[in-house]
Amino acid sequence: MTDILTADEKRSLRALAGAMIPASAKHGVPGADEDAIFADILASFGRDTGHVVAALRRLRVLAAGVFADLDGARKAAVAEVLRAEGGLDLTRLSNIILQCYYRDDRVMRALGMEPRPPFPKGFEVEQGDWSLLDPVRARAKIWRDAP
Repeated sequence: MTDILTADEKRSLRALAGAMIPASAKHGVPGADEDAIFADILASFGRDTGHVVAALRRLRVLAAGVFADLDGARKAAVAEVLRAEGGLDLTRLSNIILQCYYRDDRVMRALGMEPRPPFPKGFEVEQGDWSLLDPVRARAKIWRDAP
């Protein structure tokens, strides 16, 4: 899937991922622009490829050029405008970046979690406040019954 993006789009995506989730020495975690995480991002577009391309094209318009080539302050300002605009394309791109970031073993260890799939062992989940589901339970039916 990475051949769908131009070299400038890849650089801009990497810069955007790093702006969304920067590295933290304090917490001992890499940024989303780190090599292994970014490679995972590029390999994870799947059915959202069109949304990723659209979000990057919007980023290029807002940056009036290549986002990755902007200076720090201008890059932050353009990223903020993109975030404020939101939309489905950015949501899908953000989800890919977050998904790839949080499946990195280093990030999982920094969160105090064992870097493994949730099953078959499962994870302990603390009991929460079930009343938080009351608004969902009170909603009208949003599905249709099967024939």
